[in-house]
Amino acid sequence: MLVPASFSPAEEAAWVERMLARLAAGDRRRQTTDEALTARAVRLSSHYLGGHARPASVRWVSTMGRRWASCTPTDGTIRVSDRLRDVPEHVVDYVVLHELAHLLVPGHGPAFWRLLASYPRLDRARGFLDGLAHAEGRGADGDDPLDGGALESGAAGGVAAAGDVGDLSDGPSSG
Repeated sequence: MLVPASFSPAEEAAWVERMLARLAAGDRRRQTTDEALTARAVRLSSHYLGGHARPASVRWVSTMGRRWASCTPTDGTIRVSDRLRDVPEHVVDYVVLHELAHLLVPGHGPAFWRLLASYPRLDRARGFLDGLAHAEGRGADGDDPLDGGALESGAAGGVAAAGDVGDLSDGPSSG
């Protein structure tokens, strides 16, 4: 931390204490709970999906090595990688909205992308995730980490054999 050279030791100590308090407050604001994530999902479903997507649970998980999130439509659960806790809010909103859409439409066909079309920061959020995947050293080998990884999910098109929906695909298909 830089402080003006003209500060006395007492002023410097007060300034450092003030800045550390601000940093701590920011950290507390960013630490969202599962309950906050669930409330966010309810708000997003209401605003963008007419309230039709009703998840049974939405929670942060630390066990996702490749995926940003996943959902199981049969029981309505949504899991979001805790690697996304510090990304911009519009990115988390997109990821949660993406999973909510999977509660209504499996796969990543035209009907799925129509559900997401009203989200105004769709392209920007997807671009952010592309950049994050690149920064993590993923995506260069043709196995797109934004699709849950066809090799990991065990099925093409992002739908896993166990009922989990593979997530964050390559985007709208042309067919």
